[in-house]
Order: sequence, then C-alpha cells, then structure tokens
Amino acid sequence: RGPHPNDRRGIVVRLTEKGLTLIDEAVTAHVANEHEVLTGLTPAERETLSRLLEKLIGSVS
Repeated sequence: RGPHPNDRRGIVVRLTEKGLTLIDEAVTAHVANEHEVLTGLTPAERETLSRLLEKLIGSVS
C-alpha cells in the first residue's frame, strides 16, 4: 500500500507475492472446474449456454 503518484488523495494497493500466488491457484482451480462442468455439453449446447449467460448479464447491467 502506498500513495498514488499523481493524486495525493488516492492510495495504490498491490498484491503481495503470496496474494499473487493465491490468485493464480484460484484461477487455475476455477478453469479446471469450469472445464469439468462443461465437458458434458456439446459445442452447440456450450454456445447456447454462452449466449444465454451473456443475455442474463446484460439484463442486470
């Protein structure tokens, strides 16, 4: 944590090495879980799911 170089009101926050490692592990686990869940779907079903999820996200944004 430290002062923002251009704005004295701001504070810059950075992850530690441990935090970066934790994020890498979490993303790796998430991608593996997503792959496992999606293996039961055909490519067409994956496309449909993707389209529907985008529509849902658009409706709450």
